[in-house]
Amino acid sequence: MANVRWYTIVYIALLALAVSKWAFFEFLEYSVALALTLVTAGIKTSLIVAYFQHLRHEPRILTVLMFTAFLAVLILGAAASFSIT
Repeated sequence: MANVRWYTIVYIALLALAVSKWAFFEFLEYSVALALTLVTAGIKTSLIVAYFQHLRHEPRILTVLMFTAFLAVLILGAAASFSIT
């Protein structure tokens, strides 16, 4: 039953983070709201990967492999953006 409790807590956190994005744009300047929205999106992605895709319970080497692949995508994306101009 503990799994259902954790899933519920994570789900409520995801809902709160989604509502916070609306509040950011409603009450803050655009640039600050955009920065906070990007941070919030990163937190939401981490929660989804850790709990709903069960990465939290996988061996650490798989987590390192996923993080390395993510960094490779970022580096290749940055290189591609420089080659366009």
